[in-house]
Amino acid sequence: MIKAEWFYWLVGLSFLVMASQMVTDRSNPKRYGTGAFWGLIGAGFIYSSWVVTKQAPAEPLGVAVLVMAGLAGFGFTGRGTPRTTTAEERAASAARFGNRLFVPALTIPVVAMACAIGVKNLSFGGEPVLQTGSETILGLGIGAVVALVVGMVMLREKRLSVPVQSGRSMLEAMGWAMLLPQMLATLGAIFQVSGVGDQVGKLTTSILPKDSLVIAIVVYCVGMFAFTIIMGNAFAAFPVMTAAVGWPVLIGHFHGNAAAVLAIGMLAGFCGTLVTPMAANFNIVPAALLELKDQYGPIKAQLPTAGVLLGCNIVIMTLFAF
Repeated sequence: MIKAEWFYWLVGLSFLVMASQMVTDRSNPKRYGTGAFWGLIGAGFIYSSWVVTKQAPAEPLGVAVLVMAGLAGFGFTGRGTPRTTTAEERAASAARFGNRLFVPALTIPVVAMACAIGVKNLSFGGEPVLQTGSETILGLGIGAVVALVVGMVMLREKRLSVPVQSGRSMLEAMGWAMLLPQMLATLGAIFQVSGVGDQVGKLTTSILPKDSLVIAIVVYCVGMFAFTIIMGNAFAAFPVMTAAVGWPVLIGHFHGNAAAVLAIGMLAGFCGTLVTPMAANFNIVPAALLELKDQYGPIKAQLPTAGVLLGCNIVIMTLFAF
């Protein structure tokens, strides 16, 4: 049986290999800090397997997160010069293969779907081929490995170090911002467990007029918008605002349609995603990858759309959720 933890070990090993490349890259003046940052992530992927099974304490992972925050926050990470193909070689490959360059990328979802739907039901020796409950994540990992093989065969690249160096180049280009969504999602869970949602709910219900449905809708949608801007992730804002306003006021008091209220509330949160640098995977990382002169250009361009969509969500919820 293929276990999910094998996939996490492979991810961790990839990070460790790239971290070793970063440490030995003398073109990066901050090579030790950069290598330490990504090496800690790789070690965390592997070590966390034993934390999940309670065979090891979780505290070292928390210490690793604090060290990573320190390395990124105090500017100890940087970019080197990966030893991979030249810009001319990549341009020549793009001209030669055209749209076929998308084949490796499309391989990943195809294999993942095949694993989630077909391989899921296969068994060998009385055991399922894929670990039960982890078929999708395993399909994603198997798809990534298959896509790597497909890409190397298609491009006739025999050196495994070339795609690894390219992956390292992307890591250094994205930097610490790549981890921000995961950190913020964790922060949302911590807020919910610590009772922030309940306290916001008490504060909100003490201020809201009891019979004003429209004001309650505006508070919920704008609250989702604002919390998402602060936390960078609508999934992090959702438990806080839903526990505070969405469930007790809109669904419990005004008897709104639960599916409609919660779905439209999430859409209101995604409006905040468009206008915050905290949503790094949507706004900062693409700007870094595209090497835009204005790092906040995507946010400025998306601001009018976010405002219009927020207003539309408020109107839609008012008309169709009650």
